[in-house]
Amino acid sequence: MPNARPTQELVLYFQVHQPRRLRPFRFFDIGSQGEYFNDDLNRSIVQRVARQSYLPTNALLLKLIQKHPEIKITFSISGMALDQFEEYAPEVLDSFRALAATGSVEFLAETDQHSLACMMPGDEFEVQVLDHVAKLHEYFGVRPTVFRNTELIYSDDIGRRVEALGFTGIFTDGVEKILHGRNPHYLYQHPDQTGLKILLRNYRLSDDIAFRFFQNNQPLSVEKYMSWLNGIPTHEQLVVLGMDYETFGEHQRHESILKFLDKFLLTVIKQHHFTLSTPSEIIARTPAIGSLSVPSYISWADEERDLSAWLGNDMQRDAFETMLRMEQEVKSTDNAEILERWRWLQASDHFYYMSTKKSNDGEVHAYFSPFSSPYEAFMNYMNILNDFSYQLSKYERTPVTEQQEGALRSEADRREIHMPTWAMTLQNTYEH
Repeated sequence: MPNARPTQELVLYFQVHQPRRLRPFRFFDIGSQGEYFNDDLNRSIVQRVARQSYLPTNALLLKLIQKHPEIKITFSISGMALDQFEEYAPEVLDSFRALAATGSVEFLAETDQHSLACMMPGDEFEVQVLDHVAKLHEYFGVRPTVFRNTELIYSDDIGRRVEALGFTGIFTDGVEKILHGRNPHYLYQHPDQTGLKILLRNYRLSDDIAFRFFQNNQPLSVEKYMSWLNGIPTHEQLVVLGMDYETFGEHQRHESILKFLDKFLLTVIKQHHFTLSTPSEIIARTPAIGSLSVPSYISWADEERDLSAWLGNDMQRDAFETMLRMEQEVKSTDNAEILERWRWLQASDHFYYMSTKKSNDGEVHAYFSPFSSPYEAFMNYMNILNDFSYQLSKYERTPVTEQQEGALRSEADRREIHMPTWAMTLQNTYEH
């Protein structure tokens, strides 16, 4: 008999990111012209996670999609991760290209450096987003239409800036404090920029896989998880599940997590209760139920789900503000290498490691940090900033030639945020 249950939409998206971790940098190293980034550690971690997570999970998804093209997956891959894949694990890039070629995978835009640029004045945020868009086109030949900010950080103001860049949708977390009794299982729109649709992650169901997969030494069963999904009232439009891709094989280091993913996806398509969709498909065919205003910043991090994971204590704020004060001097050098290093230092991870939170949140921060304490992370970062500032003070700035002025004007035109060239000709590459 045909299934009389109405079909709901299910969006499954994965965040892929690897920071460029810093090397130990002592106070006495300031002025030494030493390297800031721990290339050996970064290479080791990227290659390990590639073996344990990215490659086997991509292989599983490719096998499933080739047999069942109705399986749709969404990725947000930071530019910092993409560049390190190219350097240290090119086979990972190849595996993502193979997924892109299926037509069943969508890639989201974000800040290139997985940074807190949305908190910076000026156009640094817009520049990093456009750099990431260019990188996605370079690596995968796609132009993203949907945005996912670093760690799902969002507010009405960020929404305005994202809409001005030409995006039609954005992800954030479906936390109660922004919903005021409403339901996260619907598509919403920005209160002012109604062309920007808002997709809300179900953080409980997402975290059941990402953080609570093993309970009492037993893995979560697909049957139990599907009972939770199927318990969602059928009149609710869509469910968004989002988590770190490293959940599969790295954070949850057991083959059962991949078996779970395999069985889960097959169960979803066989039951026909949910249609796996990409966000651009949702936006194209689903009307928004209403507007959603988020006047204050939210994120998907920690119990507070705000900015406190990165800017919650004096050390974090001091480090961020010190980095920020360098912007004008860095950009006045017109030196691509200096600018790149400064942007690598913007990665949100550096501030995350400085968190002094306790309890479960503190354990998660400590799990990701290469430092023995938040204080060590802070001192190491500040030593690097002090050395960077010293090197900037010695940098000899040369007069700008007419040719360089022309190149700068062309670059400024390319990055004009109100009407970027790519946005003018933006086409949804995922429609087929």
